[in-house]
Amino acid sequence: MRPALPDIWQLMSERTKEPFLDSPNGEELSPDELDSQVQRAQEQLLQLRRQQEAIEKQKRELEELSRKQDEFERGRTEMIDKISRSLVVMERETYEAEKRVEQLKTSAVSFGQHVRNLERINPKNWPNSDLHKELSKALSAVDDARADYNKSVTKINADAESEVLDPSATTEFNEFGPAEETRFGLWFKRGLAFTLPLILFGTLSAIIFVLVHFFTR
Repeated sequence: MRPALPDIWQLMSERTKEPFLDSPNGEELSPDELDSQVQRAQEQLLQLRRQQEAIEKQKRELEELSRKQDEFERGRTEMIDKISRSLVVMERETYEAEKRVEQLKTSAVSFGQHVRNLERINPKNWPNSDLHKELSKALSAVDDARADYNKSVTKINADAESEVLDPSATTEFNEFGPAEETRFGLWFKRGLAFTLPLILFGTLSAIIFVLVHFFTR
């Protein structure tokens, strides 16, 4: 008698309950081999994730580096342009400042010379015989100082934002003002002292002439 064949459905049901995978050669894998492959796959997946994170980190670093490089190029171009234009302005301002300083130094030297010249003038030491000559020289010194002062005031104040030197000091003194009256009195006394001997001599001569003419008549 032939042995009975097993039920096909029963065999398929039992085969589905067995945990296995086919090998590349079509062979069935044991549970240990299956676990080993799963573990290797997880390790590979973890390694891929790590590589992906490293690549993403490197990408962020490269993007940040690119951003900084662009920022540097823009900043360098901006500052080169600003500083170059500022240098031109600073050179012009430096030239104007140096020219102004030189002008102030020149005026200061000239003013100091005028002050020394005027302070050396002492009318009390003038001899009566040279009174007119000394007076002319003194007035010429005053006129020179006034002309130089007026010119310097115009130049210095013209280049300044506000008045550096007082222009009102350049105005002429009022005629017959207090200072002029004092100076007039001084010159009147000196002139009188200078001409008094001539006046007395003329008066005496006139008296003698009248007396002689009277007695000889």
